Order: sequence, then C-alpha cells, then structure tokens
Amino acid sequence: MQSFTQKIRLKVSRLRQLIVESLLPRESHHIGCSLSILDIVTVLYYSILRTNPKKPSDPDRDIFILSKGHGALAVYAVLYEKGFFSKDILMSYDRDGGKLPEHITHNISGVEVSTGSLGHGLPIGSGFALSFKNDRKDNKVYVLMSDGELNEGSNWESIMFAAHHKLSNLIAIIDLNGYQGYSTTEKVLDLSPLSEKFQSFGWNVHTVDGHNYEDMRLLFQKIQSETNTKPNVVIARTVKGKGIPFFEGKFESHYLSIDEETKKTILTQLQRN
Repeated sequence: MQSFTQKIRLKVSRLRQLIVESLLPRESHHIGCSLSILDIVTVLYYSILRTNPKKPSDPDRDIFILSKGHGALAVYAVLYEKGFFSKDILMSYDRDGGKLPEHITHNISGVEVSTGSLGHGLPIGSGFALSFKNDRKDNKVYVLMSDGELNEGSNWESIMFAAHHKLSNLIAIIDLNGYQGYSTTEKVLDLSPLSEKFQSFGWNVHTVDGHNYEDMRLLFQKIQSETNTKPNVVIARTVKGKGIPFFEGKFESHYLSIDEETKKTILTQLQRN
C-alpha cells in the first residue's frame, strides 16, 4: 500500500506536467510562482479541504482563497484533476478566448473569488470566517498568500480584525519563497521577524516545510482539531520554481516564459521522474 507521501508525490508529478503542458510558449509567465505553492495546494485539496466538484457551492464546503492570484495555474491544475472542469478548459490557460486568465478568476467552477491585486484575499477570507462564526458553522477558511504580499497594509488591517473577532476558523498560509516582483523580500521590505509579528498581533503561528507532504498534512489536521480563539497562520518555507531545476530558487522564474523546445525538454524530464 502506498503511503500518503508516495500518493501525493505521484499526484504532484502529474500536476507539474499539466502545468507545463498548459503553458503558452514565449507568452505565459508566473511559472515559478505557481510551482512554489503546488505542494501546498495539493495537500490541501487531497487531504484537508471539504470540497465537492459535483456541488461546488455546497454550503458546508471549506473556503480556499488564492490571494496571490498570479499563482493561479497551480490551483487550476488541481481543480481540473479533482474534476471541477474539463481538460479543454485547463488547456485554454492564458490564451485568447480562453476561460483561464493568468490571475485567478471566480468565473470558473471551484474558485471562490478573483484575485490579482495583492492584499485582497485575507480581507475577503476574514469576512467569510466571521460570517461562518456568526452562523455557528464549522466551515474553515484557508487563504494562501505570498510573502511579498505582506507589504500591503490591507493585510495587517485584516490580521488585527481577525484576532479581534477571534476567528479561529481562519487559516492564513504564507508562501515564504523569499522573492517578489522586483527582488528578494529581504531587499524590498524585510519581513523579519515574521513569526513574532503575527504573535504580537494575536495569532497562533506555525512553521512548516512547504514541500513536505506529511508534515503539512499533520499540521493542518492539528490546527483543525485544536480548540482555541485565535486565528492561525502557517508560514511555509518554499522554493520558487520547485520541480524545474533551472527555475528553482531563481528570481527570473517570476516572469520568465519558455519556448516550445524548452517546454518539450521539461516535459520529457518530468515524465522520467
């Protein structure tokens, strides 16, 4: 019998291939941004989130919001694999007349809100969480954010708001890959000490390797089972461009597109793994 890690590793390998397959040569960007969160999104959708592709608006569903909307391709690939829409739709990514733009859209099944302007996801997620709390429902709200996105003041307003209202059903996840649009986060606007900042704002803080499937699953399950009055943040250490060697840990993977020949080479390498 396969372990959870083995199953998710195989799933992620398949998803990486789908991501590369769907890229429009020389035009699609934000590849590294999608790959850095793919492991997190896969663990959430295959072991944590209550979702149903046949009932995407189920009132008992958990809410997932991708606040770093430019990482949309990772979520699109997972939603396709989960059966929310067809492969034809996935392969329309970033194409004229297609249904999937580079920044995530709620006009497709399984996506709760459109994002792209950074700093919107956590405020919206806080609203969902407060609504569920007021209605005495046990739905959880997961908001996946970028580290550079924490430069936005609207996030810190939401961080205060969530602690004040004791939104223990809210889980923010920080994709801590160390890069943002112009350079490293350290050079643009240093976030450290990040854990202490969240703690001082009244949040439970957890750290995890954002590419360790079992550790993430156990952590999310632990958060689900705990009874407390604080919102939770998971600071996930990740590698930008994870899974494609010449993209891994590289700032260029934020914007760099690939040509058709490189696309074929990457697909061949991924199929061997």
